[in-house]
Amino acid sequence: MTVNTVKDVKAQARRLSEAMARAGNPVALSKAYELTAQAAGHADWNTMVAALRRAEPAAQAKGYALGDAVRGRYLGHPVSGRVHALRRKGATHYDIEIALDEPVDVVESAAFSSMRRRVRATIGADGRSIGRRSDGVAHLELD
Repeated sequence: MTVNTVKDVKAQARRLSEAMARAGNPVALSKAYELTAQAAGHADWNTMVAALRRAEPAAQAKGYALGDAVRGRYLGHPVSGRVHALRRKGATHYDIEIALDEPVDVVESAAFSSMRRRVRATIGADGRSIGRRSDGVAHLELD
């Protein structure tokens, strides 16, 4: 059986623990995790989980992937660019870094400016950042 996700291997370890208990040789769930990892060729449970997480798709939120072209607004300014980095953050959020096609000025003052070529944010499945400006608008809103 090929195991692709952490959820799958946890279920497999639970089944192993239950089967061992039915056979009269009870095994703690933590031990079943370790045995499952070793049976799959990993040194231990943590090593296997790390390997599985690296192999999982980087993100499912709106289908973003490394290198994808994206458009939207950053601090109210229209932006476009490519997804440079993407990392899962919890069950429903992702850290995204976008390399912009054109730098964006993130300062609204006429006295000076600060141009950014890359922007980062934590976004939800709707493509909006969890960070907000003082007026309630999301820092990053992807189309």
